[in-house]
Amino acid sequence: MSVRAAQIHERFESVTPLTVGLEEEAMLLDADTFDLVPFAQPVLDRVAGDERFKCELPAAQVELVTAPCADVPSAIALLARGRRDLAVAAEGIALPAVAGVHPFASVEGTLNSGASYDHAVAEYGPVARRQLVAALQVHVAVGGADRSIAVHDAVRCFLPELAALAANAPFYDGRDSELASVRPLLCQQLPRQGIPPAIGSWAALVDELSWGHRAGAVPEPGVWWWELRPHLSHGTLELRVPDAQTTVREAAAIAATIHALVAWLSGRYDAGDTLPSAPTWRIAENRWSALRHGIDGAMADLQTGERQPTRTRLRSLLHTLAPTFEQVGAGALWADASALTECNGAIRQRAFVAGGNDLRELAGWLARSYLDPDGGDVPGALQGASLGRVAERPPT
Repeated sequence: MSVRAAQIHERFESVTPLTVGLEEEAMLLDADTFDLVPFAQPVLDRVAGDERFKCELPAAQVELVTAPCADVPSAIALLARGRRDLAVAAEGIALPAVAGVHPFASVEGTLNSGASYDHAVAEYGPVARRQLVAALQVHVAVGGADRSIAVHDAVRCFLPELAALAANAPFYDGRDSELASVRPLLCQQLPRQGIPPAIGSWAALVDELSWGHRAGAVPEPGVWWWELRPHLSHGTLELRVPDAQTTVREAAAIAATIHALVAWLSGRYDAGDTLPSAPTWRIAENRWSALRHGIDGAMADLQTGERQPTRTRLRSLLHTLAPTFEQVGAGALWADASALTECNGAIRQRAFVAGGNDLRELAGWLARSYLDPDGGDVPGALQGASLGRVAERPPT
């Protein structure tokens, strides 16, 4: 591996500022049992040559990638079109569905073959077979090499809030995990997971990657697997913390929140403000609350230690970001993002099961929701908390 700070610097200087792209990992389900089926390759054969659709490690998963866009509504339009096209390609083979994890599938699954996947199995064994997890990955091109490093190190502080808002994996292995999202615990069986270290400079990142290469831990930068990382090829910050979102509308709300956050921090950097910073372990404490309790938990101020309900922290953050939602062309999505502070994916899944449905029926609902922007048949008790009906927009 040969990575030079000057090359990275040039790449991050060359991107168009604040463009955004999405990667979404979808599960493939049997049409009768709604269990996972390892049929990614037959589906991908039907869309051969279409660069939007890619293999992932699990053989029961397809990744959908959008091109970089000027704003989140444009990226979401591409995501929605891609979902429709994937559903057509999978017809008669499997049903696509999206959540952070499957609610009842076996904890170990069939994996795809290929050089990188075979290496993962050889290195990590059963842990690799347990990576049946799905994320919504949001790429934002900050623009400017020094600016990108500064924003990367500041975004770390907000990863727990984003994880709580996007939590969508409460059921696992046929039971309630008692977590808002079990996905982070499955991921962190692998190395280089969770809150990333602060970077400080591109030279420091090159030193870390070079050490990892010599140690045999990081053969190439793509295995720098933290929940936030600079993508050295794209020149973006890649936020990998959100669970995959069941509906397009929820995905739009999460992506818009991330885009606005990155834009807001970029603006503060340009204005000469001191961006937030905190020790990794403090951020990780809030991360634990996010995966355990989601939006129903509490988090601590990273400087004072004062605890606040997570909903309060999220509402305050979204209030701060409201003008930036407008600036980045996502003003119409602010209400949906705010609505998730009342009722996100994890809560919707639990309410569906509490309404008398079993986990097989839950998986079927996830599949039906794949092309339904609102998630369709949620229990009546949730109708008043459906997306877009909770918060009024603050004045800007």
